Amino acid sequence: MANTRSNLIAAQIFELNDDGTKKGGGICVDCMFNPFEYSVVKSNTYVEDPKNQSDIPQFTFSKAGAQKLRLELYFDTYETGEDVSRITENLWKLMETKTRDQRSPTEKVPPPEVAFEWGVMHFRAIIVDLTVKFTLFKVDGTPVRAKVDVSFWQNKDKNEYRHQNPTSGGGNVQRVWRVMAGDRLDAIAYQVYGDTSRWRVIADGNNLRDPLDLRPGQTLIIPALGE
Repeated sequence: MANTRSNLIAAQIFELNDDGTKKGGGICVDCMFNPFEYSVVKSNTYVEDPKNQSDIPQFTFSKAGAQKLRLELYFDTYETGEDVSRITENLWKLMETKTRDQRSPTEKVPPPEVAFEWGVMHFRAIIVDLTVKFTLFKVDGTPVRAKVDVSFWQNKDKNEYRHQNPTSGGGNVQRVWRVMAGDRLDAIAYQVYGDTSRWRVIADGNNLRDPLDLRPGQTLIIPALGE
């Protein structure tokens, strides 16, 4: 089991066999930074009765919708100088389709089924949407930092999602962040809170007199909002 840059057990996105087990030798992406949060939504479809004459609408159930999971992830190779797209490329591969054989070049094999796994969360699904945004580059243009937005749709109704915080058994969870070269408090606040203006929450939580004085390797406590 891999660890994140902050030495926490890393969330994973990995390829599955047809029976739902982890595919040996398949694609597996370890998250460098675990998600700060995730959302799981589900919607069902109902049809309104057009013949209804009352003031209260009458609906008939049409079909059940899939659970949908959306994540925001970050990958950073600034310290090593490696091309971060080599990591994110594996996520694109999890959306690729291939022809079955040369005899039927128009028949497509669907992209593989995957799972997002983190703590008690095991979400078996397909990736339906992926956006990779590169945000930091070396002088030669090599990307070394990327923000990834990915959406999963559950395609097996096995009630695998369990409603529990994936990093604890309950209560507020205190996260940590290991500072890397080039990190700034406002950028860290954006990655963990989605709001650059919350850099002061991190500064106050770590008794930082100078928010610009960050050292590579330094460990910061990321307070949970509302504490």
